[in-house]
Amino acid sequence: MGRTFDGIEPELAAWIEAQRIFFVATAPLAADGLVNCSPKGMDSFRILGPREVAYLDLTGSGVETIAHLRENGRIAVMFCAFAGPPRIVRLQGTGVAIPIGDPQFDEAASLFPATPGARAVIRIRLSRIADSCGYSIPRYDYVDERDALVRWAESKGEQGVADYRAAHNVRSLDGLPGIDAPR
Repeated sequence: MGRTFDGIEPELAAWIEAQRIFFVATAPLAADGLVNCSPKGMDSFRILGPREVAYLDLTGSGVETIAHLRENGRIAVMFCAFAGPPRIVRLQGTGVAIPIGDPQFDEAASLFPATPGARAVIRIRLSRIADSCGYSIPRYDYVDERDALVRWAESKGEQGVADYRAAHNVRSLDGLPGIDAPR
């Protein structure tokens, strides 16, 4: 049923690019730490090479993914087909967050449409690429992208979003460092 791949080949790349949602999972090293799984959407995922991908991370209420990557780098990205033939694809590897303000951010962010509220680009080197059946995943019809996050960021303005990150994204729920507070 499931296969592993040496890299993201063209057929797999086309399938990934057709998906409208993906999920990102990370965990801290502490045994009692909180595992995080976050849904992602919009035009925020890019395949950079056969074993490297990136996504645009948007300002949110938490900063778990960035904090976990800073601590240990482990990350998994999952896509599943909600339309067409059933399929699940998992991309596992190690990632690094390139936050806004980092000298590499502008170049990394240029891969994506300009999006108000962008706070980092997550780059991932893949150690495992695998698919599985997805037979139990329900079918859903895509309606449209939500614009609530973009409207929120636009209403706050660049400084307001930066202030929000400084208030809510400096530490993870487990107290790990997230986004560095502005100096």
